[in-house]
Amino acid sequence: MCGIVGVVGSRNATDILIQGLQKLEYRGYDSSGIFVTDEEHNEHLIKAVGRISELQRKIGIDVNGTTGIGHTRWATHGKPTENNAHPHVSESGRFVLVHNGVIENFLEIKNEYLEGHHFLGQTDTEVAVHLIGKFVEEDGMTTKEAFCKALDIIVGSFAFVMIDKEEPDTLYVGKNKSPLLVALGNGYNMVCSDAMAMIRETHDFLEIHDGERVIVKADSVEILNEAGELVSREPFVAELDLSDIGKGTYPYYMMKEIDEQPAVMRRISSKYTDENGNVVVDSEIVQAVNDSDRVYIVACGTSYHAGWASKMFFEKMTEIPVEVHLASEFGYNIPLLSKKPLFIFLSQSGETADSRQVLVKVSKLGHKVLTITNVAGSTLSREADYTMLLHAGPEIAVASTKAYTAQIATMAVLAKTVGVFRKNTIAEEFDLTKELGLVANAMSAVVAEKEVIEAITAENLLTTRNAFYIGRGNDYYVSMEAALKMKEISYIQCEGFAAGELKHGTIALIEDGTPVLAMISQKEVAAHTRGNVMEVLSRGANTIVISSEECAEVGDDFVINTVHPFLTTLAMVVPAQLIAYYATLQRGLDVDKPRNLAKSVTVE
Repeated sequence: MCGIVGVVGSRNATDILIQGLQKLEYRGYDSSGIFVTDEEHNEHLIKAVGRISELQRKIGIDVNGTTGIGHTRWATHGKPTENNAHPHVSESGRFVLVHNGVIENFLEIKNEYLEGHHFLGQTDTEVAVHLIGKFVEEDGMTTKEAFCKALDIIVGSFAFVMIDKEEPDTLYVGKNKSPLLVALGNGYNMVCSDAMAMIRETHDFLEIHDGERVIVKADSVEILNEAGELVSREPFVAELDLSDIGKGTYPYYMMKEIDEQPAVMRRISSKYTDENGNVVVDSEIVQAVNDSDRVYIVACGTSYHAGWASKMFFEKMTEIPVEVHLASEFGYNIPLLSKKPLFIFLSQSGETADSRQVLVKVSKLGHKVLTITNVAGSTLSREADYTMLLHAGPEIAVASTKAYTAQIATMAVLAKTVGVFRKNTIAEEFDLTKELGLVANAMSAVVAEKEVIEAITAENLLTTRNAFYIGRGNDYYVSMEAALKMKEISYIQCEGFAAGELKHGTIALIEDGTPVLAMISQKEVAAHTRGNVMEVLSRGANTIVISSEECAEVGDDFVINTVHPFLTTLAMVVPAQLIAYYATLQRGLDVDKPRNLAKSVTVE
């Protein structure tokens, strides 16, 4: 869960590396570093603990070069220190390397190959660069041979970019289970973990597949498979715009992305509607879902919550049973599967390591796989049988907002299309285009009243240590996501519970002043949830009620426009996103970059 950049060629490497790291800081931000060199072997290795701005302060005007690598770190092995920050160097200092991922057998490598070597830090990465250095300087291999042999020995997930100081015109690149791309320039080439890092420089990129080793020079890119055979591959064009990945006038990406949600709803409706106004999905995807006897949604974190939010309407419109599973659990405890399962993987980045290891396993079993992701060409997308895109635009803030609502909306598109194919009356009567338009209007109405949410937050959550969200049915699923948003950025210990479960244990945690936020959008259970509100109120809780128009009562704290019962989660989550945002802001914390977290979880 780190960010990698590299460049070789005719440009100022330092400038390209720093702007690339700034774009990738969402992937890790506890330390960073760069190494740059040139044909005259003028070398600079600079590291810093903290944000990229700390690294920039240490870079003088003399730090220039034509070849370089850079890294922004999210710690896995060793605390955030300069010694543990990347790039790392070999024993002699000749080889410099950056790495994303986890080397599972680094201790075995250390004990078997590197006895007597002196290590500056505690990272697994340092072992990798020492191993390559040993193969060259002690065993007489060429740099290319040593790099390839090391990759054969290393077990785990990795993306490596390495420089041999004696070959300052070359980048050595390899990957397994961790994202990495080659970016193609004019007179120079680059390497990056994410296309957005280099979109200022180019829109042309080459995919690197697992097990491949790549030699990147200013005017050439040589791709080798594990057998050492040359691989030919056409570049793809990344459809990104610099304006999409900038904050504009917003203080934080999270607020920008919350505000973008109405537009995302309309974009999804447009992307999946034909000229006659019919909702359409690739016929092969529709057929694959239709042929299944059970759908398994596999995801992590926010995407997992989106799966739960989609389960009810998916079953009602398709009449196919749906199970929702955590990827980190499913991969090691695969349940008894149905005879004709279809797997749907929900992932904003399409690089989620926990989900990928499940995808690999179920694909080997011969089951069909659909990935629903925000990133075309991502690992989960490439390795699945089918892909549906979220069309949400780049999401930079660590706390996901628009990707969550885009996942639910896209699942609704799929459910509607499959249901119509199966002649399901509920699906046929569900006017998705109209209903997503109403959702967009409801979202717009919420974001237009930010100051109300800000005041509610300041009054109830400014100093609290604990809080609870409660709801029933879809509102319970929103509560799960709302609680995650709260705790991941504001650090308030917050849990989302099914309201009816309060009296079965959780109510013991309620004391004077405990904030309890109730979500009420479903008429059939509204009275029951209000009963639960009274239970906690009588025990001293500070209650906040967020309701839909059709369920609203006098005294409710915030009322949302009514939307179709299938899609209530899309509207009800927006005030919860804003509450988390303001709770974080009011505590003086960084909204976009919460401690200990990174955006793309590319390690298990």
